[in-house]
Amino acid sequence: MFKKSHLAILLLGALAPLSSYASNYCIAVGGGFGSGGATFVGTGFAVPAAGTCGHWSGFTKAFSSVILTTTGTGCLSSDGKVLNFSLSSADPSFYGSGVVVNDWIRMCPAGTKSCVVGGGTDHGNFGGAAAPVACTSSLLSLPALHD
Repeated sequence: MFKKSHLAILLLGALAPLSSYASNYCIAVGGGFGSGGATFVGTGFAVPAAGTCGHWSGFTKAFSSVILTTTGTGCLSSDGKVLNFSLSSADPSFYGSGVVVNDWIRMCPAGTKSCVVGGGTDHGNFGGAAAPVACTSSLLSLPALHD
């Protein structure tokens, strides 16, 4: 018969892998931050399983010093070939109080050999070509004060 401590260890071991796959996910749009575009940073986001969606929470770096708070959803198609993101961002200091901007991004996951949607695209506020990029320490840096 299991003791309570054995059951607790078993449950902890079963749940640990769920959080260990979450990392950060970055998407460059229009060349990405520092190159005239923007980069969306999903903190703790991992590409979901095929046919499912995951919550996006993080920020977007744009222009030379603007950082927007960003939330939304990222979904992977049932065949695992296309990612769709619906993201909403706000920065009252830059866009004004009560203004929310939206981006809808469609692209293939990193490592896809033949992308069925061609190049990735952002249809929304930032617009332009979209692609997954490495989340560098520079992109992950979130200063206390910004525009």
